[in-house]
Amino acid sequence: MTKVLISADLEGISGVVHGTETSPEGYDYARSRALMTAEVNAAVAGVLDGEPGAEVWVADAHGPFRNILPEELDRRALLVRGKPRPFGMLGGLGADTDAVLFVGYHARAGSGPAVLAHTMNGVNLDVRVGGRSFGEIGLNAAMAGYFGAPVVLLSGDDMACAEFGELVPGAATVEVKRALAQAAAVALHPEEARERLRTAAAGAVVGRGEIAPFTVPGPVEVEIDLARPHTVDLATLIPGVTRAAGGRTIAYTAADYAEAYRVALLVGQLAGITPA
Repeated sequence: MTKVLISADLEGISGVVHGTETSPEGYDYARSRALMTAEVNAAVAGVLDGEPGAEVWVADAHGPFRNILPEELDRRALLVRGKPRPFGMLGGLGADTDAVLFVGYHARAGSGPAVLAHTMNGVNLDVRVGGRSFGEIGLNAAMAGYFGAPVVLLSGDDMACAEFGELVPGAATVEVKRALAQAAAVALHPEEARERLRTAAAGAVVGRGEIAPFTVPGPVEVEIDLARPHTVDLATLIPGVTRAAGGRTIAYTAADYAEAYRVALLVGQLAGITPA
């Protein structure tokens, strides 16, 4: 049976433009999570249009990983919910995964104009893998590639689509909004976005054999620029992680990409700790 994983974020959903719309404590979060659930359902339907017998897993991949409304999700899909968990935004990923779709994704930290651009949190200023800047798109695409799974589709704003296109040429993109600034965009009507996403998902799954997995061979050298000095102090407590020149950068070398990814996830968790 074909297994397809949909990793769903919130910042790249049509109509979502501001941080207060993506936080459980924020204005209009309830609407945003409903829009997110509906776009995920469109992707699920598209996958099953293209491959009716597929097993579809959905990884809720925004913030607390508890955004998608379970009772509103397409009942044919399995939902991976909550954190912490193995492989973070790619919960459910494994050697049995045949294809991955990124729904509602955003561009990396420092991109502009790009709606709600960041990388994992508000503390990572830049993440470089082998000297190349990666956002969540690159980090997660390479993790999927580690297991031989191609990322066949991404939906989000135009900047996210362009970033993905550079990493995975030939893969499908669905531009649901055009960025004007960090918190402004010209967006498709949600129903139009869903229709385009469903059609593209069907074609992407059918044509998955034409998309090569994005891989990063080991050993993997990683550098992370951090906004908070305290996070640097904490990160250097991890064996193998050192403070690089400049004081705000940490560096480490991992044996393979899975190890590199796990350390990056741990550093991201440390970013949420404030000084005692």
